[in-house]
Amino acid sequence: MANKLILRALEGETLPVPPIWMMRQAGRYLPEYRATRAQAGDFLSLCYTPDLAAEVTLQPIRRYGFDAAILFADILLIPDALGMDLWFVTGEGPRLSTITSESDFNTLKPADAIHDKLAPVYETVRILSRELPEETTLIGFAGAPWTVATYMIAGRGTPDQGPAHALKAENRALFQAVIDRLTEATITYLSAQIDAGAEVVKIFDSWAGSLKGQDFDDFALEPAKRIIAALKQKHPDIPVIAFPREAGERYEGFAKATGADCVALDNSVDAAWAAVHVQKDGCVQGNLASSHMVTGGQALVDETRRIVDAFSKGPHIFNLGHGITPDADPENVQLMIDTVRSHR
Repeated sequence: MANKLILRALEGETLPVPPIWMMRQAGRYLPEYRATRAQAGDFLSLCYTPDLAAEVTLQPIRRYGFDAAILFADILLIPDALGMDLWFVTGEGPRLSTITSESDFNTLKPADAIHDKLAPVYETVRILSRELPEETTLIGFAGAPWTVATYMIAGRGTPDQGPAHALKAENRALFQAVIDRLTEATITYLSAQIDAGAEVVKIFDSWAGSLKGQDFDDFALEPAKRIIAALKQKHPDIPVIAFPREAGERYEGFAKATGADCVALDNSVDAAWAAVHVQKDGCVQGNLASSHMVTGGQALVDETRRIVDAFSKGPHIFNLGHGITPDADPENVQLMIDTVRSHR
């Protein structure tokens, strides 16, 4: 652990230079990723071919020397393993069969039946645990139940998660059943990733910000709490990062309420505010706007330094506020890393 800076930050240590990784760091902005993606033939084949999934996970580590590698997979592999139809439309994203009624829900497999389908993912983790440099932390992940449910109910991504909100309003019992099944499956999935060698796991709730009031408590906070408690019971030494994206003021207290070791922050919250209201409870991760990876220049340098300074009095993992975009310039990623590591 002494060589793994991210594990030290997650333990609560304030480091002179924050460790760095980047959401979606294995992706389309890298030419080597695009070459491997072409070799795989399609996106799901890339996710389910361990040698290729491990290769794209390793590519940004070789190029940049990030302090962590995050498993290359997709948040919709759980619905796929639960028996839903899943495919990807080039240029448009995922498509799924939908869950809008009790009869649809009854076609889902039980949570403990996902392992056969997801066995290639666990093999990818095993390969990475062997091949990563000894100082590089291996992060596993899953989508949070609410976020995954929004895709399962709509059959695709939506700008406002409207179909999921509608089902939640019309048939809360059915909606709760979907959330419960996903919560159980996520526990099963993340625990298996840990058994295969993941040293940290992260829960991505990309659409948490569209939940308000009691709904946020019931469908963002409570599932995270259940998942983390179950993982901690079985794997007490494995840190968990939670990312309730666009939670706003609800970021405050989220770590204490859920048991998360770290809260990842999007770039809609100010780092100075988060240092006072969120970092007081432990490690924070974030939160540079991903647009800086496209535009670069002095603005990237200045904002990177501002974030490092804001979080310098507590445990911090430097990251973006959301995933890097396909139009990012790889040179700007290097500029960000150099800025973080040279700033005092």
